[in-house]
Amino acid sequence: MNKNELNPDRSPLAAFGARLRSRREARGWTQEDLASRTEYSSVHISAVENGRKPPTLRFSRSIDRAFGTEATADAFEHEYREIKHGALLEGFPEYVKYEGRAVEIRLYEVGVIPGLLQTPEYAATLEADAVRREAITPEQAEERVELVSRRQATLARTPSPLIIAVLDESCLRRPMGDPTIMEAQFHRLLKFAERPNTVLQVAPFSMGARRPFSLPVTVLTMPDRSIMSYAESAQRGHLERDIASVVPILTAYHQLQAEALSPAASVALIEQLRKGSP
Repeated sequence: MNKNELNPDRSPLAAFGARLRSRREARGWTQEDLASRTEYSSVHISAVENGRKPPTLRFSRSIDRAFGTEATADAFEHEYREIKHGALLEGFPEYVKYEGRAVEIRLYEVGVIPGLLQTPEYAATLEADAVRREAITPEQAEERVELVSRRQATLARTPSPLIIAVLDESCLRRPMGDPTIMEAQFHRLLKFAERPNTVLQVAPFSMGARRPFSLPVTVLTMPDRSIMSYAESAQRGHLERDIASVVPILTAYHQLQAEALSPAASVALIEQLRKGSP
């Protein structure tokens, strides 16, 4: 029997199905083998893998029991909830999987503190405003905040990835919630800067036209030293794996670092803002 080629970039359902097939084949299981470990038929599993049938909460939990991924960062239940509630941009769940395995993470953010560095209170305040604007539901907001916590487990794994974060000055100047939330967020940034596997820099407003990026961008280096970049539009996220497209972005990132404040000067600026100095 010919095996259908799965394109995880096609849709969230396709990404779920491709991941299910990949996890199953990694165990050396056939669809019948997996069916015997769940309450679903091999025909049903095939339909989910090929994107013909959407997963349900019950199905996702059954799959997690079979793979032993219940209550873990890799749980299929998490991915189901992302699909069900549309809490995340299309393309972002795929990116998060690579982020969790990357050995180097280079990120540039504009306007808001990036998720990997957010406190729970900062994240909740950000999402609460999206709920107020009716851009998302309260359930979606809760899932987004939960995902921030799961992604931050990246910082604690061994060996630790190298994380280089360049924040546009607007990330620090934009107030989020009451002063205690920003105080705690500045404290989190300073603790992040102290870690042996991190570099924190601020791209000041004074860079002007010398800033190579206008929008947020992330570059990942994987264990095999391959690189990929991730960027978002208002509609979806895009993960770029083509080396010819990623290398210019990495080059521009190095230029960004060269023009940004030094780590020491960046920490000094955050300390000033934390103390309420202009």
